[in-house]
Amino acid sequence: MRARTLLPAALAATLLTVAGCGAEGGSPGGSGPGGDTGAVPSAEPSPAPPPASDGGDTGGGADAPEALRFTGTTVDGEPFDAKTLAGKPTVLWFWAPWCPKCRAQAAETARVAAEYTGKANVVGVAGLDGNAAMKDFVADTKTAGFPHLSDEAGDVWKRFEVTEQSHYVILDKNGKTVYEGVLPGGDGLAEKVAGLTG
Repeated sequence: MRARTLLPAALAATLLTVAGCGAEGGSPGGSGPGGDTGAVPSAEPSPAPPPASDGGDTGGGADAPEALRFTGTTVDGEPFDAKTLAGKPTVLWFWAPWCPKCRAQAAETARVAAEYTGKANVVGVAGLDGNAAMKDFVADTKTAGFPHLSDEAGDVWKRFEVTEQSHYVILDKNGKTVYEGVLPGGDGLAEKVAGLTG
């Protein structure tokens, strides 16, 4: 009887692993049909004490929208408070170091981050691996021009209900989700950000 229970669980885990970076697709309002299906980090979220600001614009501070009321640590070990993102459109890019689709998105994501500096926020949210691999990914892809969170426990992934890597969540200046999904190669990211800033 136990073998019958373990076999489906093992098969499901194998399929999630083999899915790699998932299928291309996305949806404007969520990660429902047509979105990728990848693995989600398994650790339960735990409240973290609010760290010091990363020096960015404090935006709304205590008035920050619910979506931006989380903290974390960057891949470089610096504290990060998402309240500093309030008041500007924000791109959250969920990636994994071993994901080829994420690598393909890196150059366009970095270009958009540089082009919209001061007008929009871009934050990488790394998961599904260890911090050393995350740091290597940032160096290899030359994406150090914007912050990357080390989300080994998957807290931010769970907060935004992200179940796949190579996934974008785009928030307007009020913290409302206006897009969720995969943009292969980052195509279309600049247009989505331009629509929120101009």
